[in-house]
Parts: sequence; C-alpha cells; structure tokens
Amino acid sequence: MRREPVQSSAVSAVGYDPATNELEIEYAHGDVYRYSLVPPSVHRALLAAPSIGSFVNREIKPHYPGREVFED
Repeated sequence: MRREPVQSSAVSAVGYDPATNELEIEYAHGDVYRYSLVPPSVHRALLAAPSIGSFVNREIKPHYPGREVFED
C-alpha cells in the first residue's frame, strides 16, 4: 500500500485503500501497522486532525483491529 508523509512527531506516513477499508500507519520509530474496517470518513478525519498521533490513539487503536506489517 502506498503511504503519504504526514506532519506528525508520532506518525511518519499514512496510507489508505478504499477498496478494502484498510488504513496503514507508519510510525516515526519505523513500525508499520495495518488497521481493518476503517471507513473513508475516519481516514479523512485522521488527515485533518490537529494531532495525528492523538487521533490514532483515541480513534483508531481502540476501535479497529490492527496488525503489524513486516516489510522486506
């Protein structure tokens, strides 16, 4: 999934696939997680949030199943 850089101290890039409703987050420390069942409206709200890291902790992690993505 293609990720776009974001302005955040906690998150370095965000990707989204509207066909599968999967959100991919690359954290500043290098780990990448993919969250399932994320509606497009939540992705848009994430990108518009004043603090992307706080939004992820409050609105993504507690509500959507996530798993770490290991890249080659």
